Amino acid sequence: MAQFVELVLSCGSWQEAQKIADSLLEKKLVACVEFFETKSKYHWQGELETANEVKLIMHSVEHLFDAVETEIKQLHGYETFVLQAIPVLHVSKKAKLWLKEILGK
Repeated sequence: MAQFVELVLSCGSWQEAQKIADSLLEKKLVACVEFFETKSKYHWQGELETANEVKLIMHSVEHLFDAVETEIKQLHGYETFVLQAIPVLHVSKKAKLWLKEILGK
């Protein structure tokens, strides 16, 4: 049985976030993408940085992680992006059917 996951990714702009979301949705690597404006603080190349970003929360399955990462590498502007997969322990029955239908799993 497929392990459902939430994928989390920060993007540098709305344009980049939408380009990534559209590509992943078109290729059926994710079933849904949620967009959130966020402000981030992080260490980068010895400096403390602050940035306005767009965080994507995406619904997918664990075994598609590598394909998602490969696609993001081609579209993301960051030299180093953080893509995280968070296991989903339970999914409502109708949502599970919808995810399986979209992702073919």
